Amino acid sequence: MRSQVFFYSGVDAGSYSKSNAADDSYGTGKLIPYSERGMKHALASAILAIVLPFTLACGSGQHFMETTTPPPPPSQVPLTKLSTDTFTNTSSQHATEVEPDTFAFGSTIVSAFQVGRIFSGGGADVGFATSTDGGATWTSGLLPGITIFQGGSFSAASDAAVAFDAAHGIWIICTLPLGTFNEAAVSRSSDGINWSGPVRVSTTPDADKTWIVCDNTSGSPFFGHCYVQWDDPSRGGLIWMRTSTDGGLIWGVERNTADFARGIGGQPLVQPDGTVVVPITNISGNSMLAFSSKDGGASWSTTSVIANIADHLVAGGLRTSALPSAEIDAVGKIYVVWQDCRFRSGCISNDLVLSTSIDGRTWTAPIRIPIDSATSTADHFIPGLAVDPSTSGDTAHLALTYYFYPTANCSASSCALEVGFISSPDAGNSWTVPQTIAGPMSLSWLPNTFAGLMVGDYISTSYSGGSARGVFAVAHSNSGSKFDEAIYTTTSALGEKNTAMSRSLREQPVPDARSDHPVREFYDLEHRYPAEPPK
Repeated sequence: MRSQVFFYSGVDAGSYSKSNAADDSYGTGKLIPYSERGMKHALASAILAIVLPFTLACGSGQHFMETTTPPPPPSQVPLTKLSTDTFTNTSSQHATEVEPDTFAFGSTIVSAFQVGRIFSGGGADVGFATSTDGGATWTSGLLPGITIFQGGSFSAASDAAVAFDAAHGIWIICTLPLGTFNEAAVSRSSDGINWSGPVRVSTTPDADKTWIVCDNTSGSPFFGHCYVQWDDPSRGGLIWMRTSTDGGLIWGVERNTADFARGIGGQPLVQPDGTVVVPITNISGNSMLAFSSKDGGASWSTTSVIANIADHLVAGGLRTSALPSAEIDAVGKIYVVWQDCRFRSGCISNDLVLSTSIDGRTWTAPIRIPIDSATSTADHFIPGLAVDPSTSGDTAHLALTYYFYPTANCSASSCALEVGFISSPDAGNSWTVPQTIAGPMSLSWLPNTFAGLMVGDYISTSYSGGSARGVFAVAHSNSGSKFDEAIYTTTSALGEKNTAMSRSLREQPVPDARSDHPVREFYDLEHRYPAEPPK
């Protein structure tokens, strides 16, 4: 989800197969285009977007729509398939891949994701796909030594997140190995292709929703510190942090926030002065929180509230949750996006909303990202935000990949799941016309879990060389009982190609907006630990 601009030389793929597109399966090297629907529909929708009324933004010379276009037209964007589930174990639902994260450093992009999703949690292993040329070609494989299917001892692995430690020249994939009890672990690589066995990070009774970040600012007093976050659902979602100063080999003392906060889905970020800020959802799922460290992870602050969460229950039994997607610009401004219904009367669907902060304590009121009108029929969820780390201030470049239903009021048999993309050239003040980049997908093409049908609890977007690439799960129709869901990216990088812009800065949320569903009933997303009823 994150990227950093530093010079990093490309690595040799060695014996790994590469093509000028990507791998169709591990080592086959086939380009898989994705174009499902006719040009007439796309052309008609594009013309409609152009001729809609414009209002002139004062003093800028740029045309803006205060309310925006209808949902994006059907996808005509070529996609590249990054890998394929080739496992045959009976515990998994084959062939499936879900829940990717990415990190970019220079021209290298590393993605990690679950392969062979298992109903009760995780996948048969965590896979990776790595590009050393900004996304033109990809090499894919599996992390060794974690699960029993790749020489390890755990039954499954989940919650992959990627980081790069510039001080030590090490790529790190943080994972959640699953067994009788789960734990946080990291796999290390000097080239993003050849990976070590797992290094254990957590020693808590249980663990969930791991994430990682490293301090890559050479002038920071904590340059080379890496920080892993997880929560322990066996203790009500108690938040834990742990720090490494040697590229992930040895990890320091496990620490809690000063107020012993409980939460899930934290995404740590590091500001240029070494301050670590962690946006996270509270354990009930009705508030977005943040906490920080100014001493290299030796201690962690109390939590502050970014905003309350009011979100719509996504139709069709799809697994989604209002988790944060968080990023940071070149000067340390933090951007957090999540799914929220506060701008929709009756909470009938979700928009994606954005809040920002300079210090991690004081946050702006959430604004609606104007993918379409607040009165549209669409529902938007599972965002993957990127901020170009070479940009900042009023010219910070933002890119957002997300899933959506064109019609929120649908059922498991009628919901049409699609992937969208939108970007902003001015720190989220205005946004380009959205693009549909994949879909529609039937929910029957998705693997099932305790928490619903799955493409992922998160997806990812990263900038490399000033261009954005989303990485996401796409499903096609089943072949008998076999699924066809894999990890894809766009064949070409996505950018701010549209001149028409949309704004929502003057929009106000619905008074007393509330979620249309109860608070979380479990402390974890695999439904192993029932939550205590609210008092």
